Amino acid sequence: MKDGDFVTIDYVARVKDTGEIFDLTDEALAKKESMYREDVNYGPVTFIVGANFVIRGLDEALHSMEVGEKKSIEISPDKAFGPRHEELVKLVPESQFKQQDMKPSPGAFVNVNNIRGRIVSVSGGRVKVDFNHPLAGKTLQYEIEVKGQITDRNEKVNSILDYFTGKSGKVKVGKVSDNEVEIETGVDVQRRLKELIATTISKWIGVKTVKFVDVFRHEELRQGEQKQEEGQAAESKAGGKAVKS
Repeated sequence: MKDGDFVTIDYVARVKDTGEIFDLTDEALAKKESMYREDVNYGPVTFIVGANFVIRGLDEALHSMEVGEKKSIEISPDKAFGPRHEELVKLVPESQFKQQDMKPSPGAFVNVNNIRGRIVSVSGGRVKVDFNHPLAGKTLQYEIEVKGQITDRNEKVNSILDYFTGKSGKVKVGKVSDNEVEIETGVDVQRRLKELIATTISKWIGVKTVKFVDVFRHEELRQGEQKQEEGQAAESKAGGKAVKS
C-alpha cells in the first residue's frame, strides 16, 4: 500500500502487557469478550494510508501489506499514544467539581479546563486526575487483516463520510463528478465538521469543489414534529401535576 490508498481492514487491538482488548471490528468477538456496545458500528473499517487516520505504527504496517494479507504487529509507545508523563497527573480541588454539581469518583473521566482526564483518587478535599491518554506509555499489539482496497470515487467519498460521522446517516453523497462533490446534510452538521470532510475529500480524492446541501425529507420532518409534540405534552403534564400538588 502507498500514501493515498483507501484500504479496508479488520483488526483486534490489545495492550501487550495485559492482553486486554481496547478496540476491535469483530462484533462476535466483542460479544464474546463482554465488550459489545450497541452504539458502535462493527465491521471492516476504511482508512486512507498516510492521512493520519490511525496511529503511526499501524499506518507504517499498512504500507508494507497487500490485500488479503494478515499480520500481527507490535507497536511501541512512540509510534502509538506516546510516553507517559507524570507531570500530567495533577491535584484538583474537590470544590471545583462541586461547583459544577459533580461528585468525583475514582475511575471516572472528567473534563478540567477542556482537557479530558481520569480520576485516580479522592482524598482530603483533593482529587488526583491523570491527564495522560489511557494508553500512553503502553506497547500495543494489533492483529490486522487487509480485506480490500477502494478505488471507486463514490465509495471513497462514502468512506470519508463514515470516518467523520460514524455511519450516522447525517450526511449522504449526492452528486460526484471529476471536479465537484455534492453532499446532502441535515441542519445539525456543524461547520467545523463540514470543513474537515471537505478538506479530506479535496486532498485525497482530488476534487476541487465540495458542496453541502441541506435536504429536508417529509418523513424526517414528521419525526421531528412528533418529538416536539411529545416534549410539549410531557411539559404540559408535568405542569399540571405541579398545580395539583
